[in-house]
Amino acid sequence: MHMQSLQGGFSSEPVEAAVAFRAAMSAMARPGRIETVAGAQPPAPMSVAAGVLILTLCDPETPVFLAGAWDCPEVRDWITFHTGAPFAGPETCAFALGDWAAVTPLSRFPIGTPEYPDRSTTVIVEMSELSEAGATLSGPGIQSSATLSLPEIAPMQANAVLFPLGLDFFLTCGDRLAGLPRTTKISNVEG
Repeated sequence: MHMQSLQGGFSSEPVEAAVAFRAAMSAMARPGRIETVAGAQPPAPMSVAAGVLILTLCDPETPVFLAGAWDCPEVRDWITFHTGAPFAGPETCAFALGDWAAVTPLSRFPIGTPEYPDRSTTVIVEMSELSEAGATLSGPGIQSSATLSLPEIAPMQANAVLFPLGLDFFLTCGDRLAGLPRTTKISNVEG
């Protein structure tokens, strides 16, 4: 185990986890809204926001799939030490982490079943840029419309059509995150 794996977790776990959980749920409840989070210092290439989500949402009962450059010993050791979450393939994971190129195609992740739509994957997509501009979003949690930079529009639109099945997404960049639940309709790119 790398020494860095033992560091970078929440310094005041109950308080920081509660604040992070509220930010994550707020982002998911209000698609297009970007939240700023703090408290994690994960190893590269994982962003602060992705680290905060992993620390807050993962535990020994939530299998994680690491895609691309995120599947490295430093990240695996850090997640194991701080959360105890097991690692799994894309077909059985509760969470997936990587950039867009690494996590696609999305069809390999569980989308839930009609009886258990919650047995789907939440995909944490690491972005090089995250802003409240780009694709137009509508649906639950959005008063009229919102905008958000997305890595690609067509796969997200196809995912929304699967509702009540489908994937949920967190988009992360640095210390910022945004939620994109499967209930969100994505129409066009502004401007």
